[in-house]
Amino acid sequence: MKQSFPELGLTAGNCTEGSWAESTLFFSGYKQGSPLEVLLDNTEIQRAKFKAKSDFVTEPIPESGFEGMWEIAMEEDKPIVILEPFGGRMSRIHESYTPFPHRKGYLYNIQYLVKWEGDGVEEEQRHLKWMNKLYNYMEPYVSKSPRAAYLNYRDLDLGTNSEASVWGAKYFKGNFKRLSETKSKFDPGNFFRYEQSIPPLFHK
Repeated sequence: MKQSFPELGLTAGNCTEGSWAESTLFFSGYKQGSPLEVLLDNTEIQRAKFKAKSDFVTEPIPESGFEGMWEIAMEEDKPIVILEPFGGRMSRIHESYTPFPHRKGYLYNIQYLVKWEGDGVEEEQRHLKWMNKLYNYMEPYVSKSPRAAYLNYRDLDLGTNSEASVWGAKYFKGNFKRLSETKSKFDPGNFFRYEQSIPPLFHK
């Protein structure tokens, strides 16, 4: 990081090393050093409000693109932008082999995240406006037709059950129809559902 991004001034003291389970504690909002057993506690911990969106990148983003992203990110109090690299074994598995299709040809995905503590509508709108500004800015630099999204960073801006064909293509590409057919076979009454659950596919 010192060689490639000296502008960040990153030091070892800025980093925390831990196991996968310990990272789960961190991202769940527990204090550093909490015992792993707290993950077995079904009691909901108090959580900050947040908004997240995602993208997939298929072409290298130019330096100017990152500079613009950085400028917008610095308009927020505590912006979070996570880049997760792809490749390797992921690229050797065909996109239709599992429901997750974003494999060969994808360089990495991005999660944009903002959290806040307040309850006011004005504060909420301020953070959501920032998120939309960043997301709109990134459009030229990310995947297209469709602009893909990562299911585990669920984004209701993409639509809910009534717009399943829209968000379904973004999350699953060509696998969405097969998933709907499977849903029709095992849960035709759509008992297991939420805002973006796979809908049954009924044939006339």
